[in-house]
Amino acid sequence: MKRLKKMLGILVFTILLSSCSNSFLGSCPDGEIEWMDVLKISGIKYQHQFPDSADESGPISIEKGRKLGEVAYRMADNACSDHQMENGDATFLEEGTPIYEVKGYPSDLLVMANDKTYVVDTHIEAKTAADLVPMRKFVKNIYIESTEDGERIHTFSQPSKTKFLDAWDQLKLEDIETLYKDDKMDGKRLFLEIELKNGVAFRLIYVTDSNMFNNGAIGNEKIKDVIESEITDIQEESLFDQ
Repeated sequence: MKRLKKMLGILVFTILLSSCSNSFLGSCPDGEIEWMDVLKISGIKYQHQFPDSADESGPISIEKGRKLGEVAYRMADNACSDHQMENGDATFLEEGTPIYEVKGYPSDLLVMANDKTYVVDTHIEAKTAADLVPMRKFVKNIYIESTEDGERIHTFSQPSKTKFLDAWDQLKLEDIETLYKDDKMDGKRLFLEIELKNGVAFRLIYVTDSNMFNNGAIGNEKIKDVIESEITDIQEESLFDQ
């Protein structure tokens, strides 16, 4: 009898343990998560920004450089929504996917994996806009996009592009989460598309009311003046077309 009770006790414990394990394992991923296409390596998080605009038909010329590492963990279908990214994590890339430099471009600006380019999104060690997005030597054009469909509606003049990049290098960074908590990211938004010389493009969002960017860069008077001048040009072009 004692032996039977012992066996029943072991059986009940095993069932409970199995139930708990299945419950724990089944808790992640915790529902359907809309991930962005990002990866992290060398302490930098990068995002793949695919073309939205109907105007974006120019050729993209990229060449693999040195291998930087590879994907160690695929977050989609595996990670919980509160997962903190670590080096080697990627949302959609399969484990083992190599990550490369893009020849001719610094790896703290741009990397590539699975024949896609990824542009820097966050870098914890960056103190200035130039540290975060070191793009001065690599920009071909700057566009203003429609906030409705992402279509390019205006191209910065070359003098304005130069002034913008000069001002960009002087901007300080603030913690983006703090800016959102303080409502500094509320207000009218402007989509700026940065096109690199190799054809890769990415978007910066500029909040006109607070003179700030979505990556935490705090605008100065120089960059504000450049952007306002280009907005005025758009308005004048619209009047001329009427």
